[in-house]
Amino acid sequence: MNKLPFEQIERTILVKKEAKTVPKFSFKSEDGKAEELINYGIVNIDKPKGPTSHQVSDYVQKILKIKKSGHSGTLDPAVTGILPIALGKATRIVQTLLPAGKEYVALMHLHKKVDEKELKKALNDFTGKIKQKPPLKSAVKRVEREREIYYLDVLEIDGQDVLFKVGCQAGTYIRKLCHDIGKRLGCGAHMSELRRTKVATFDESTAFSLQDLTDAFYYYANENNEKYIRKIIQPIENAIKHLPKIWVLDTTINSLCHGTDLKIPGISKIETNINEGETVAVMTLNNELIAIGTTKMDSYDIMEKDKGVAVRIEKVFMSPEIYPNV
Repeated sequence: MNKLPFEQIERTILVKKEAKTVPKFSFKSEDGKAEELINYGIVNIDKPKGPTSHQVSDYVQKILKIKKSGHSGTLDPAVTGILPIALGKATRIVQTLLPAGKEYVALMHLHKKVDEKELKKALNDFTGKIKQKPPLKSAVKRVEREREIYYLDVLEIDGQDVLFKVGCQAGTYIRKLCHDIGKRLGCGAHMSELRRTKVATFDESTAFSLQDLTDAFYYYANENNEKYIRKIIQPIENAIKHLPKIWVLDTTINSLCHGTDLKIPGISKIETNINEGETVAVMTLNNELIAIGTTKMDSYDIMEKDKGVAVRIEKVFMSPEIYPNV
């Protein structure tokens, strides 16, 4: 089964210090008012052909009447598909999605007919680490870079048209991949169509159109019906499902909200297979996101040691007043 890198890691939860939380302080967006989701959630937009990713993000702002939003990686105007957009105070969470693995379905047109066995061999040659120079029309410097193709599967072949699915590292150019495959085959090829089907854990099962969002907001704003807006806008915690997690004691939360680094005595639970230098989500025992940070030691050391900085806090999302000093 095709999986992105984070999906291949098996994690279990280790308890370092048994603890209970104070439920009355819980601030889970999906349980609160719809207004909280609109200003602190994420919507998975099915981007249509035509607008840029920035324009789609701007449309979302106008639809929801909010001042800030941010998307999780550019799609060309002609490309459709998954475009998670963070809303309001949640905007900075897109930084954790930008480096996450992506999945696309592409239609490649070969300039000459090629034997199917030869085609599949060429595709197999492009699985793994590849060298790629960005195309002429790109937003980055045109120098050769290494990118990784996690999987590349043929879905259908119709004459000189090849439909395939590819899971790849962020920053991989599928248009250039098609060109390079054609070059390898000696026949030439170009990308006819492209659709992004996955960004981290966001996929087509939770994608909605801009019209869906417009309709949902209409019912919310004009008929006091929150059902549809709640279905479309997801809590911020859904944007960090792909990250390893560390849960902390209630008494630790307030200091973290002020940007203090997470020290070992404040930890209650931790997931396995966390490496030093890895980005992690720091959570309350109510499974709310507090902050994002970089680990200063691995899971084993955190469980074995009694003191020291476990996570260098980089981005704080929870407000200090949510969990007062308890």
